[in-house]
Amino acid sequence: MVRKKGSLILCGAFLFVAWNALLLLFLWGRPPIGRLGEGGGAEPGGREEWGAAGGRARGADLAGEVIRLAEEVESELETQKQLLQQIQSHRSLWERRKEFGKKEVVAAQGGKGEPVQHQQPAPDTDKSGGKRMGNAVVSAAPDSNAKKELTNANKLPATVAPVVIPILVIACDRVTVKRSLDKLIQYRPSEELHPIIVSQDCGNADTAHVIGSYGSQVTHLKQPDLSDIAVRPEHRKFQGYYKIARHYRWALNQVFNTLSYSTVVIVEDDLEVAPDFYEYFRALYPILRSDPTLWCVSAWNDNGRDGLVDPGQAALLYRTDFFPGLGWMLLKELWEELEPKWPAAFWDDWMRQPDQRKDRSCIRPEISRTITFGRKGVSMGQFFDQYLRYIKLNTEFVPFTKLDLSYLVRETYDEKFEKDVYGAPLVKIEELQQGGTLKGGGPFRVQYSSRDSFKVLARNLGVMDDFKSGVPRAGYRGVVSFLSKGRRVYLAPPPGWSRYDTSWS
Repeated sequence: MVRKKGSLILCGAFLFVAWNALLLLFLWGRPPIGRLGEGGGAEPGGREEWGAAGGRARGADLAGEVIRLAEEVESELETQKQLLQQIQSHRSLWERRKEFGKKEVVAAQGGKGEPVQHQQPAPDTDKSGGKRMGNAVVSAAPDSNAKKELTNANKLPATVAPVVIPILVIACDRVTVKRSLDKLIQYRPSEELHPIIVSQDCGNADTAHVIGSYGSQVTHLKQPDLSDIAVRPEHRKFQGYYKIARHYRWALNQVFNTLSYSTVVIVEDDLEVAPDFYEYFRALYPILRSDPTLWCVSAWNDNGRDGLVDPGQAALLYRTDFFPGLGWMLLKELWEELEPKWPAAFWDDWMRQPDQRKDRSCIRPEISRTITFGRKGVSMGQFFDQYLRYIKLNTEFVPFTKLDLSYLVRETYDEKFEKDVYGAPLVKIEELQQGGTLKGGGPFRVQYSSRDSFKVLARNLGVMDDFKSGVPRAGYRGVVSFLSKGRRVYLAPPPGWSRYDTSWS
């Protein structure tokens, strides 16, 4: 921009000088005022001397010519004045932009004022065989200093555009999808960075009308295959689960293969999101992208009920070996891995199997960034009345993108995790429930040694007691973290835990 403005000013100055030169040449090339044409004139000695009448006529013509010439000169001077004003205006604008650029540099350097180097555009090849950098031509065989400058310029980092993280809403026949969409749109910080895609199965007209009412705020996709799926007789009651798996496969293929996004956050039409829902996923995207031991980021805590979570720790995040779902982010690379073997039904439990998980973990929050309000569905309200309806939704906006989340990378996380869990005092559940003999606010460790002992302890402490492929809900390395009577508790296997036992499911 600075070079462009500088070139404009130089061009203006050149035009000003050239115009004056042309004007002088024009005036010098005109015949003297006393001559009206070549070889003749009003001067004595010319071919035609003035007569009485002719002299007056020619005098009048001469006066008119002088007046016309004066008007032309005045007009040209006015044009030059305007040109000078434009040059001055552009010069002032250039100076202001230079000053503004300096302030931006100082601000970018924290007020220190060090110069910031910018990536140079790729050089074009000149006809002579050299390289054109801006307005200068560099020899095809530059000297060592020139080579060094070009090499340094190519090493400078280019500006990275912020990643687009679309939200995929899986919908069917719930008109209450409006509640989910209203919150997604209300909290969305950028329509460009977070497009909302609603993929609808079932063909329900009322639900389609609700989705359509949002116009260009959302993209409405419709699953084309609404046919029943051939299943075994004993699975006829699970027809809905088969259709959901088919819909997920189609919708994710649309997002990744047709729309060509590199990542996506999936929510269902019965989820309401928290105010920092988008902030949460945007901050964790780089962690998911960089750590191969992670395969998803979830907004959900299976044990996120009031009383089991710390309301003062809204920024607290964990690794978990249990796939939570219910508002989760995956990368296109993972979908390319899963899609060829995508199951016909029960996709979420299939995700929790060792062959899919491959010892990878997810990130989950202390306090959920989604809640479900859909009691009725293909699961017939399973767990809803006992657990899901009590999940606490975060209401405090946490600026995750401004926090250092590198502690979630496995090498860093596991070292601290091991010390925190197995450095905590081992207590009995009776001590926790009575509380009188315990000193301090925790953390404390309660130990289980078998599937049955875990279930007994979990039920008494109010956390979910089921396993999927041997992994307890919200567990990491067999450990489930929660609050009990205001104290941090780790429900943990004995020290030296090495793997999950799939027979515990």
